[in-house]
Formats: sequence, C-alpha cells, structure tokens
Amino acid sequence: MRPLTEEEMRVVFAKLADYMSSLKTLIAPLEDGDRYDFRLQRDRVYYCRLSVANLATSVARDNLMCVGTCLGKFTKSGKFRLHITALPLLAEHARYKIWVRPNGEMPFLYGGNIVKAHVGRWSEDCPAHQGVVVFNMNDIPLGFGVSARSASEAKRLDPTAIVCFRQADCGEYLRDEDTLFVS
Repeated sequence: MRPLTEEEMRVVFAKLADYMSSLKTLIAPLEDGDRYDFRLQRDRVYYCRLSVANLATSVARDNLMCVGTCLGKFTKSGKFRLHITALPLLAEHARYKIWVRPNGEMPFLYGGNIVKAHVGRWSEDCPAHQGVVVFNMNDIPLGFGVSARSASEAKRLDPTAIVCFRQADCGEYLRDEDTLFVS
C-alpha cells in the first residue's frame, strides 16, 4: 500500500470533482490532528485515516485485503473508475442530486438509467453531462450517474426521455459480489 503519485492524484481528484462540491473537506485535518489520505493497493484507491494507513504498512501485501473506503480503481489504460463503495462519501459531499420516485427505484437498482417520469425532484442548477448522486425520496443514496440533460431542458422532455445515465447503483453489491472486492 503506497501513497498516490502526483499524476494518479490528479486523475482521482478530477473524477471526484465531477460529483463533489468541495475537495478540500476530504483532505482537511481532523480535530484530533489526524487527517485522511488516499492510498493505492494493487490498482484500487482507498480513502483512509493516515494513522490507520501507517499501521497497515506492518501487514504483508498479500495478506492485506483493504484499508478504509475503496473509492475505485485504475483501469489498464490509466483512467480512474469510481466504485459503488464510494457512494457514502459522494452522497455526503454531493453537488448535484436527483431524487427518484418509488416507482423508479427498482428500475434504477436493476441497472437501468433514470427517465423523466421517475424523477421526483433534482438540483435546479444541474447542467448536462455532470456527475449526480441519486437518492430516493427519503434521502437514502441509491447510486450515482451522469446527467443526460440540464435541469431546465428536462422540464420540456417527454416522460420516457433519459435524464440520467447510471454509473453505479446499490444493486451492484449483489450483481457483482464475486468481482467487486477482488483485483
């Protein structure tokens, strides 16, 4: 487990900036003097306390499965892909949000995109092609995706038009349980 290089950190921050309002809150020091850090184990990026990451250095690489929250992984081409395990962190700091109605929860959780008929409400200033976090009407995060249209454009669309492309949803814990935590 090692710290991210400058280039890797830039790629991770660029992906997180699509979904979050402020990245400063991720790396700000805590009240107890500790801080959070990004670490790389194989090709996966973890977000954990620095004190825990320092303790993990005493564990052999083959025996260490994970430390902290897995944010995502680097692909073979060097791109960074967010995992569903990053949802609690994204939901806490989300810039743009979409709330789906109860009739739209199951189609989204089974891997479908969000259509206009399923949207209960969303952030007013949401532009097109921007990262959004998807909530149900009870403010429980369900997943995240990319807005297909801006909020103002979507008001004029027909009910079957796609307004959000799914990137990840909570159903992945069941659909991809064999490969989600394995390199």
